[in-house]
Amino acid sequence: MFVVDRHHRPLMPCTPTRARMLLDRGRAVVHRHTPFVIRLKDRTADTSEVGGVEIGIDPGSKSTGIAVFRTSMTPGGRARHGLFALELGHRGGQIRDRLSSRATQRRGRRSRNLRYRAPRFDNRTRQAGWLPPSLQHRVDTTASWTDRLMRWAPVRIIHVERVAFDTRAMAVGKPLSEAEYQHGTLSGTEIREYLLAKWRHSCAYCGATGVPLNIDHIHPRSQGGSNRIANLAIACVTCNQKKSNQSVAVFLKRKPALLTKILAQAKESLRDAAAMNATRDALVQALESIHPDVRMSSGGRTKWNRQRTRTPKTHTLDALCVGVLDVIFTHPHTILSVTATGRGTYRRTAPDRYGFPRLTMPRVKQHFGYSTGDLVRASIPKGKNQGSHTGRVAVRASGRFNIKTRHGLIQGVAHNYVRLLQRSDGYAYTTRSEGALHAR
Repeated sequence: MFVVDRHHRPLMPCTPTRARMLLDRGRAVVHRHTPFVIRLKDRTADTSEVGGVEIGIDPGSKSTGIAVFRTSMTPGGRARHGLFALELGHRGGQIRDRLSSRATQRRGRRSRNLRYRAPRFDNRTRQAGWLPPSLQHRVDTTASWTDRLMRWAPVRIIHVERVAFDTRAMAVGKPLSEAEYQHGTLSGTEIREYLLAKWRHSCAYCGATGVPLNIDHIHPRSQGGSNRIANLAIACVTCNQKKSNQSVAVFLKRKPALLTKILAQAKESLRDAAAMNATRDALVQALESIHPDVRMSSGGRTKWNRQRTRTPKTHTLDALCVGVLDVIFTHPHTILSVTATGRGTYRRTAPDRYGFPRLTMPRVKQHFGYSTGDLVRASIPKGKNQGSHTGRVAVRASGRFNIKTRHGLIQGVAHNYVRLLQRSDGYAYTTRSEGALHAR
């Protein structure tokens, strides 16, 4: 649990048990509901011993792992104690699709001869380092959550994994030697790591996991196949030997559904790798602008740390393994899953599937002191929904709200039964269990 002093300055995090004790004794109040932060009423940072914590960031195209931990020196070397972990889900794909839709509609209006509308992009200029909104969103949300954590915890160092995929070499088919693709990642391109992520660390042909995996040419080299990334898959030793130099169509002729799935997955674009390449420098610059000590690390070191400490592969545990370390003592067993949802829309009408206005959106966004998306707790004294319910609220001008909880939708809740816990901030929050560390 995060802790701040009476002046809202960060202190060292504490355990949930101690947080409950401080709240029960009246020494603290709830400062924020999600993530849970308490504020001490009788303590200041100047009179407290604040050792400091560190943050590890594992950037991703669709989601980013962030871990907060403290370090200590032990007989085994530098040890990390995980305190908090969150997985930040980006909405870059939604932004890209909506911008593409808007551009298509504008081009359509110009081509229908409804009225003349000159193209706006002819005289536009872009500043150095400009990123498309779908990519800039990944940088902004990651830096924003890092800044939030700095307000709730005394962060001394930020470790960030600076990934690099040579998409051009991966696309044109850089030569692969036997030793390179059997025993490790390729320098510069990291093709093996990319393929493991693309095929979800499982054999493409039988789905086996937890076994040695090799790189296999879908269309064999002996039959003219290339080293392009679209012609490479991950296969276990048994399937690799059984397939040998057969084409995938011959090898899977009795499994047409699996053949179609593999061919479709093999043609997936390098969009995610290109997004990581485009945002890696911008992310580092954004982090350096909010914190003086940002240390970069490679994906190879993260993987080595994970294998050496026998840590399962997840975004949040990868974030815990970023940088220089020797041993991981503890990690959070429950992580916070944060999904960027946006803050609503500017449009005044909701169209049907043909594009005609279906209804008019209300101009008033707040009713009885609540807005749609606020985190609330409803205490219903009687009826079929009797009890306490916590979730996101959808407000109505009538005063009868809907509350979406983890167990389902509660409809028609009177506003006087509702109590505000946290204002909507453009994110949706859920919790889930983290993968357990293997026994040492």
